[in-house]
Formats: sequence, C-alpha cells, structure tokens
Amino acid sequence: MKNRNDNLKRVIVDFKKLTPEILALLVAKYPDGYDDDHIISFKNVNNELIEAVEVTTEDTKYLVKVSTKLEVTMENYDEDDYEDFDDNDPEAVQEPDMEDDED
Repeated sequence: MKNRNDNLKRVIVDFKKLTPEILALLVAKYPDGYDDDHIISFKNVNNELIEAVEVTTEDTKYLVKVSTKLEVTMENYDEDDYEDFDDNDPEAVQEPDMEDDED
C-alpha cells in the first residue's frame, strides 16, 4: 500500500527561506515548540548532517532546519505580524533579535 506522502515534493527550508505560510504551519503543528522527538536528522547531498522539523501541505513536505532563530520566531509568533505579506514571501519572516538577555 502506498502512503499518500510518497508523492509529496520534499523541500528543505532554512530560516532565510521561511515563509509566513510555513511558519504558521509550524506553530500550528508544534504549539508548544518542538522537542528532540520531533527532529529528523538526515544527510544532505553534501553529506552534511541536517536537523529539521517536518510540516506537510497538500502537495509538499517541508523539512525546516532547526535553529535557535526558528525557536525564538515560533515562540514570538503573531499572525498579525504577517498580514501585510503574501503567504509565500520569504522576506516577511525577519530574523529575531538574538541579543543575550544577561544584561
């Protein structure tokens, strides 16, 4: 029996390519953030180890590379921040301010 996910396009997404749509999917799937159980590790074509979390749309499986920036962005997610952008606009998701809170 074929799994319907076998026909999905697989797309690896790093933070710079993250769109409002994918971010919203991540927040919906992992409302409390992701943990080690959710992380998929695999080697890319350059034989580098990639760690990612997976979200799926009707036709695409997105493997979003995990990073501190991604975690912070998911924690601070507010869909109103993205209402002026297209769902597929990678410019919409800005890098979070990663200053240390130790001051």
